Amino acid sequence: MLVVEGHKHMAEVGFARFSAREVAKRIGYSVGTIYNVFGDYDHLIIAINTRTFRLWAQFMREALEKGGTDRIATLVECYFAFARSNRKAWTAIYDHHLPSDMEMPQEHDWLRSELTEIVVTEVRNALPEQARTGAGSLARSLIAIVHGHCAFDLSGSFRLMGEAAPVDMALARVREVLAAAADKAADAPN
Repeated sequence: MLVVEGHKHMAEVGFARFSAREVAKRIGYSVGTIYNVFGDYDHLIIAINTRTFRLWAQFMREALEKGGTDRIATLVECYFAFARSNRKAWTAIYDHHLPSDMEMPQEHDWLRSELTEIVVTEVRNALPEQARTGAGSLARSLIAIVHGHCAFDLSGSFRLMGEAAPVDMALARVREVLAAAADKAADAPN
């Protein structure tokens, strides 16, 4: 209940205006109760952001199930669609920074990795057999490419640059990288 209501509040106001006190007020608890459950503010935000990751992974799985044969296009389109429709919660993932002396709790790290594993699997399947060895690193790099395009889209930077099709641009870059990886593997000696 705390995470669900916290997530609703985050989706409404974003990270900069998020208030644990407001979440407590909404559910009729004291802010002390929230800190008793989570330990501190950072662990509360981690739990809320992990919920965003899980909803994002579910969104991506459902789109892949419904999508056509171009699963890479579905991934890229999903990235943008989720970020656009969950702008404040999505941005909160990247606005929250753990203190330097704090590690991501293992259970949250594992839950969050589900999203990356979906992408890794699809990238691996999109590559020819001989190019699949480095699919994990390649997929994470492709996530960074798509993320950059998506962040520029949401911030309005692409619009200011006169770019009207950021999803198409991101997909083109992803396809170029996948093609280069396939060509490199084909040219490698056996």
